[in-house]
Amino acid sequence: MIYHEFQGDTLSALGFGAMRLPTLADESIDVARVEEMVAYAMAHGVNYFDTAMPYHAGMSEVVMGKILSKYPRDSYRLATKYPGHQVCSSYDPAATFEQQLRKCGVEYFDYYLLHNVSESTVGNYEDPRWGIIPYFLEQKRLGRIKHLGFSTHGRLGMLRGFLERHGKDMDFCQIQLNYLDWTLQYAKEKYAMLEEFGIPVWVMEPVRGGKLAKLDPESEARMKQLRPEESVAAWGFRFLQGLPNVKMILSGMSNMDQMVDNVKTFTESKPLNGQEQALVFEIAEGLKNTVPCTRCRYCCDGCPKGLDIPTLLGILNELRFSDSVNTAMMLEFAPEDQKPTACIACGKCVRSCPQNIDIPGALKELTEKLKTIPSWAALSKLREEEMRQSMASLK
Repeated sequence: MIYHEFQGDTLSALGFGAMRLPTLADESIDVARVEEMVAYAMAHGVNYFDTAMPYHAGMSEVVMGKILSKYPRDSYRLATKYPGHQVCSSYDPAATFEQQLRKCGVEYFDYYLLHNVSESTVGNYEDPRWGIIPYFLEQKRLGRIKHLGFSTHGRLGMLRGFLERHGKDMDFCQIQLNYLDWTLQYAKEKYAMLEEFGIPVWVMEPVRGGKLAKLDPESEARMKQLRPEESVAAWGFRFLQGLPNVKMILSGMSNMDQMVDNVKTFTESKPLNGQEQALVFEIAEGLKNTVPCTRCRYCCDGCPKGLDIPTLLGILNELRFSDSVNTAMMLEFAPEDQKPTACIACGKCVRSCPQNIDIPGALKELTEKLKTIPSWAALSKLREEEMRQSMASLK
């Protein structure tokens, strides 16, 4: 197993993400299979386990805590997150934190994150009424949190602002990073920004929820020609191994085959060379069905509504690839005059676009796509109810 040193701690380069655990027919967690996977992970040097309150309707923390309690506390690192990204009428970090400690059966968390700091949630985290960030800084001072960080699906401007205000207090940042999102979600720029602020990177979605683990036959054949011993999924991890500021790569493994293959990949570091990087970027471009916006912003100059058109087109490009609630959330809580519905189809943007993009048509497509994706507010309420029911079943 590859290891990284982080603030006096030794971390396995591969972490076990507990968001996509194996399940039974009734969608409850298959505890026996998770136990087998954890045993294999521990036996092969994996020592980082990542969960969160909303995962598996609140049961991921319970199951992972129960299984890990069978091992010496200093043999594993447990990470979970504060759900300030959920839509609630009020937030009580102390009550939530105490509940999470009880659910996981521990006295402290090795790593604790503010969950999904983004355009629509950063206000929750910074609202003085709730005192969320000060509370968790105090828990860190008391030793109940060893390392405090945050995860984000937010865009570049939001990320920079948050780092300028709170970067000095954050030990690490977890971002969606893979060779597709290197350009699709501006992960390259996010990675560089975190380097600028001296903040180590934790990676989520290294193979895009499995989308980069199985490709078209031609792409897979080209990969096999260059690395016959490697799986397609391994290429995603090898890409990340070439980024020195990446200290943790989380994989949401759902079965033992994935666990075995990933552990094999992390027995040694074999980053992609120049030819191999060129191949994955070519494959990534082939996966995209994107509006060819270059972000020149000529379209913005004459827009009578003052829309940030390149940002809206970027969101459309992401949703064309995957109907992500996290992506849609960027607009769900935006002011009405910043949403694609504000477009009056005057055509001024089209006349100024060097790429001849049908911008009004693209914004109409974005509007229609957003209608098909569940709202974050509704999803938060559903998850909150699921968690209540799950916790009630434990009593």
